[in-house]
Amino acid sequence: MKPRHFISLLDLSSDELRQLIYRAIELKQHRDPNYQPLKGQVLAMIFEKSSTRTRISFEAGMVHFGGSALFLSPRDTQLGRGEPLRDSAKVISSMVDCVMLRTNTHETVTTFAEHSSVPVINGLTDQQHPCQLLADMQTYFELRGDIKGKTVTWIGDGNNMCHSYIHAAMRLDFTLNIACPEGYYPDHEISQHAHEHIRFFSNAITAAQQADLIVTDVWASMGQEEEQQARTIAFKDYQVSQAIMAVAKQDAIFMHCLPAHRDEEVSSEVIDGHQSVVFAEAENRLHAQKALLEFLLCNQHS
Repeated sequence: MKPRHFISLLDLSSDELRQLIYRAIELKQHRDPNYQPLKGQVLAMIFEKSSTRTRISFEAGMVHFGGSALFLSPRDTQLGRGEPLRDSAKVISSMVDCVMLRTNTHETVTTFAEHSSVPVINGLTDQQHPCQLLADMQTYFELRGDIKGKTVTWIGDGNNMCHSYIHAAMRLDFTLNIACPEGYYPDHEISQHAHEHIRFFSNAITAAQQADLIVTDVWASMGQEEEQQARTIAFKDYQVSQAIMAVAKQDAIFMHCLPAHRDEEVSSEVIDGHQSVVFAEAENRLHAQKALLEFLLCNQHS
């Protein structure tokens, strides 16, 4: 039987995604040290891109569940020395119970999954960041209830986070307002399937009107540092400021996947203010990851 992978939020049905979110909330509220469903199981974590939250959440999650995790960088494996990816996938998956990849190109994860005999998790690619969305949605559900029918505003780059927000809107039935400068829109291949779930705006203030949730990300992601100057100019009117938050709903909250560049994509007063939930959101990476590991490895979906 082919393993169940988590490459995109679209790999889950709407019901499965909600089930995962509620399970993450439950695991957060009631941590039982005796509950070790992954005892003796091993997660291989392959990092082409460094990370704080992704590594700690997966590693701690496996330990909480009685399992263990192996940290592998390209320096530690043949992945960085030209071994065909399909060969690496076959070998690595024959020795572990699950593989998480945080990598540059999306195709690396899809190719690896194609040849893996165990579940593969997308820990981030240039195209998508579905694990972060699990944590974001868990945070919203905890604080405000179900997001169905709500309005979320994405401000900034149409990047991997924006793509995963588009998928979340499709699965959880909310409206996503997207405010991006010209030339930085999300991938058409991804956005074209969202239909009535997304709306595009050239003005951040207009996009934020009456929103329940405001989200942004850095203007230049890892690997785009040489574009920083051009991006700073392009995005100058897309900072999430108090003026932006003021036109959203009174109980609107602010999210950012971190690390943030204060006073670039978000003002210090917003990220440190009472509407910001960025640290609860970051902590929820742990609980969402645990729910995901349990789902993939304990046949929770059967």
